[in-house]
Amino acid sequence: MISKGRFLGIDYGTKRIGLAISDENGKLAFPKEIVLNDKDLFKNIGEILEKENISEIVVGESVDFSGALNILSARIEVFILELSEKFGLPIHKQKEFLSSVEARRSPNAKIEQKTSNSHSRIKQIKSGRVDSKAAGIILQRYLDKINKQKE
Repeated sequence: MISKGRFLGIDYGTKRIGLAISDENGKLAFPKEIVLNDKDLFKNIGEILEKENISEIVVGESVDFSGALNILSARIEVFILELSEKFGLPIHKQKEFLSSVEARRSPNAKIEQKTSNSHSRIKQIKSGRVDSKAAGIILQRYLDKINKQKE
């Protein structure tokens, strides 16, 4: 076992934040939910940290096509500092390059796309699903990396 608790994966967005959690053994990541990036953000994250026995956090690091940090990177850094101050848990960064694109290409995303209509609320829900799937992809990349190092 890697840790005494689970990992929380975070796909940071200016409107929504996708969340994923690992299994107890730190091997597999599962999309969890989305939370709005609003005044209740840290309260909502705190509830999940406690309920799911989270001991470490993995935040997607936003980079451009050349691998350089992009405009969202500064906001993510501020978010990471706030997370650290509020919860005191170890926080790791994992490049999130194309994680949302990969999440949209998943087989379930294609089915959802075909069955949903163009109503804006449906679009928001579908986008949220992509956010939590992207968080799962980010977390799985990190878990794969640390588990490979342990082999």
